[in-house]
Amino acid sequence: MATGTEEARYRAAHSVGVYRAEQIRVVNGANLGDGLGLAEDMLPDDIYRVSPLASLRRLAVRPSSAPPFGIGPGEIGTDGAALHLDCVLTFMCGDGQTSEGLMLVETDAEGNVADLFFLPLGEMTARQDYALVGISRDGALQKFAQAACVSFTRGTMITLASGEQRRVEDLAVGDRVLTRDDGPQPLRWIGQHTARAVGAFAPVLIRAGALNNAGDLVVSPDHRLFIYQREDRLGAGRPEVLVKARHLVNGDSIRRVGGGFVEYFQMLFDHHQIIYAEGIAAESMLVDGRTRAALPEELVERMAEVLPGHRDSDHRGLEVQEALLGRPGLAELLRRSSGG
Repeated sequence: MATGTEEARYRAAHSVGVYRAEQIRVVNGANLGDGLGLAEDMLPDDIYRVSPLASLRRLAVRPSSAPPFGIGPGEIGTDGAALHLDCVLTFMCGDGQTSEGLMLVETDAEGNVADLFFLPLGEMTARQDYALVGISRDGALQKFAQAACVSFTRGTMITLASGEQRRVEDLAVGDRVLTRDDGPQPLRWIGQHTARAVGAFAPVLIRAGALNNAGDLVVSPDHRLFIYQREDRLGAGRPEVLVKARHLVNGDSIRRVGGGFVEYFQMLFDHHQIIYAEGIAAESMLVDGRTRAALPEELVERMAEVLPGHRDSDHRGLEVQEALLGRPGLAELLRRSSGG
C-alpha cells in the first residue's frame, strides 16, 4: 500500500499521453532510421512515420515553481527524474494538414539525457507519412501549459452568485461566481484558446444526467469533477472526491469527442475553487509551474500580489488514486453513490 507521502506525490502529478521518441522514425530523409531527437539533431523535410507497435503511454508530470518539471509514478519515465521541454515540432501529412507536438527530455542526476518522449498535440497515426516542417524552441512552455490547464468549452453554463446561469464565453472579469467552499467569488481572469480536438486536447463529453448534471458538459480530459458520495462505494475512504473526466469515459454516456476544433476557456479566482458547471461541481484553473505560462505576462508578474494564496488551495487531498478508477461502470457507480 502507498504511504501518505507517495499518495501526495501521485495526486500532484498531471498525466499526459506520450510516445517514446524511438517509436517515430525517419523513413525518408537525411536522418534515415533515426527516431525523434533533440532540436539540434533533427532536420526539416525528413519524413517520419509512427510505428504500428507504438502506443500512447501515461507520463506523470509533477509541478515545480519553474522548469524543469519532475516525473511522477506512471506508465513511463523514471519516478523522481527531471523533465525538460525541448522544442515544438510541426508536421505536415500528405493532405496538407499540420499537427504539432512537444519533445520532452528526461535527464538523470548528472543532467545527461536518459530518455526522450513525444507529446502529440494533434492526431498522428501509424502508416501515415509526416514531413517535419517546423522545429522551434519558442512557445513550448505555453503549449504545454495549455495542455495542462483545466478548461470548459464554449456554451458551458456557469452558476453565478445570484443563481443565474451564464455561458462561460459571456463571463467577464469581476463577475461573482458561486463557489462551493467560499460562496460568491469574483472572477479574476478568463482565458481562451482554440485547439484541434485530438490527442491531448480532445475533450470529454458528459451527457446530461450521467453524473446528475443538468445539461451536457464538455471539459478538457484532465478536468477534475467534484463528487460527494453519500456512500463511499469507490473505496476512497472519504465522501468527497475529485475525479478526472478521462477516468469516467465509458464510450456511451461519457465519451471522448474528437475531430475538428475545440474552444477552451479557463477561469481563475483568488484561490483554486470548486464551481458549478451545468449544475455539477467542477474545479477552476490552478496556477502552478505547468500552467503559469498560459497566463498573460503582466498577470504572471503580479501573481504574488494579486493572488497571494492561490497555490495553497489546490484541493489535492481530494483527488482519487488511479488504482481505484480502473473499474467498469465507474461513472454509474459515482452517480448512484452521490444519490442519483
